[in-house]
Amino acid sequence: MIFDSLNEFVKHLEGAGELVRIREKVSPVLEIAEITDRVSKQNGGGKALLFENVEGSTMPVLINAFGSWSRIQAALGVTRLDKIARDIDQYLHLAPPETLLDKAKMLPMLLEASQFPPKMVSSAPCQEVVKTGDRVNLDEIPILQCWPHDAGRFITYPIVVNRSVDRKIRNVGLYRMQVFDKKTTAMHWHIHKDGAHFFHEFKRKGKIMEVAVALGADPVTCYAASAPLPYGVDEFLLAGFIRKKAVPLVKCKTVNLEVPANAEIVLEGFIDPKEMRREGPFGDHTGYYSQDGDYPVFHVTAVTHRKEPIYLTTIVGIPPQEDFYLGKATERIFLPLLRTQLPELVDMNMPLEGVFHNCVIVSIDKRYPMQARRLMSTLWGAGQMSFVKTIVVVDHDVDVQNEQAVLELLLNDIDFNRDLFFSEGILDVLNHASDHALYGSKLGIDATRPIEGEPPSNPPRNDSAPPSPQLGEQIKSKFTEVKSVRVCGLSVRRPVVLVALDKTRPHQSRDFLRACLEDDALAGAGVIVALEEHVDLNNTSTVLWKLFNNLDPRRDIQLVNGRIGIDVTKKLPEEGYTQDWPEEIHMSDDIKQKVDEKWERMFPQSKQP
Repeated sequence: MIFDSLNEFVKHLEGAGELVRIREKVSPVLEIAEITDRVSKQNGGGKALLFENVEGSTMPVLINAFGSWSRIQAALGVTRLDKIARDIDQYLHLAPPETLLDKAKMLPMLLEASQFPPKMVSSAPCQEVVKTGDRVNLDEIPILQCWPHDAGRFITYPIVVNRSVDRKIRNVGLYRMQVFDKKTTAMHWHIHKDGAHFFHEFKRKGKIMEVAVALGADPVTCYAASAPLPYGVDEFLLAGFIRKKAVPLVKCKTVNLEVPANAEIVLEGFIDPKEMRREGPFGDHTGYYSQDGDYPVFHVTAVTHRKEPIYLTTIVGIPPQEDFYLGKATERIFLPLLRTQLPELVDMNMPLEGVFHNCVIVSIDKRYPMQARRLMSTLWGAGQMSFVKTIVVVDHDVDVQNEQAVLELLLNDIDFNRDLFFSEGILDVLNHASDHALYGSKLGIDATRPIEGEPPSNPPRNDSAPPSPQLGEQIKSKFTEVKSVRVCGLSVRRPVVLVALDKTRPHQSRDFLRACLEDDALAGAGVIVALEEHVDLNNTSTVLWKLFNNLDPRRDIQLVNGRIGIDVTKKLPEEGYTQDWPEEIHMSDDIKQKVDEKWERMFPQSKQP
């Protein structure tokens, strides 16, 4: 089933038992975010939430709409995300017709493909109400403040539409927008994004840039705006391909741009490239606050909307959140496109704790020496895959979706001296671990079996002694800065020891790891990970999230006698760190208490998380 509007999708979710209507009065400042954060962390992603009584606005707020496997699949009109990948694969591998019969067989697909490009319409639901001039007032929209240290309210799911300076290429993307006042917002496009590329074109020409923003559209278009498409490929075309019918577009009222006709709300306006303003900080999908910076200012010239619009939004923060399921859709859908460059690629997994750009696991059909390293280098040069910090490559018969099996493979079978491949390159703007912004070291782990022509592997011996039951106490007794220790209960050749460290001086964690690795009495620890004092070592997901976020591989990994130490503590300026280490995202106690008091009235059948 394909939904032509957000309202149709809401009705479907409610009928499927996937939506909770909340009539309790709630504030868009922090309260909705705290409620949503609790729900999204329930098993399976919780339910979609429709807040119908939001302070300061008559518009309901829809959130966590795509935050489960069943909802993201329903949003894209499939029962399995791999169906879209198979459809893409079918078009990518069309053979040129050689006979009249071949051409006849292609006709149904060609007719279907003719429906993919967007089509213009003359009138649209998104323009049932038109407000310009003094009637423009962003305060009428229930825009959220998500986290206590956010700089203000942010539009977190805007479908931003603009064109290149010559108008030949359209870009559609998701770029958060901090609300400055009733008529202006920031436009936060990262330096590597197409929107920023177009902006700099206008800046060089000294021209005003027109921009339109759709808030809520049909579910497929909402997804397509998040997709990492190659430069110049129209996101509305992708939406048409997934929908198997065109996205209807309508001309804006005050700018020369087109927006989804079935959108809920549209903001029209312009950006003057000469005008920049401080934006942020903002609690981001890494689970940390992103740093503030100067970004363009979006001036709103018109607000158009349906007569009874729904405000679609989302929150991001410590995973899991709704964006995980959007990211997994991209993982499945774009696999065939990656295979056009890398035909040996079998499967791919972006683990939850890796927040998309910190870790990717791939399997390959390996046929020649060093093929895994070639693949790593290719991925590090391929679009948004170039931001990935850690890539793990396994053989074709390893299930990359079974993360426990991959972890056991790494701890049992690889040769640390042979199979760790360090590189360097660009990193996501949100990466805070490297000493310098925007670039740093990367780690490739070749966990494929050695073949003829490759150096022999020297994994740990089968008869490696298990760690002593007293190993944790030994470490605590030798190092007073150690506050807690967890010896992980995996039956592997390289036991993992997690250590929470009270770091009070530069290089303390590095020196601690070196001392542990050189101490024969602690030889039972094959891998030692040093984390910050407050980390809950018993929460494996939190530990992995910290590991992927805080790691700069070349700086933080030490190898001694086949054992490895990994330092993922906060780095200090005295250690060569030049960025500002961000704060983790946490809700304030007073908001938690307010939500506690309302919880039973909102969810009478649910216990508080």
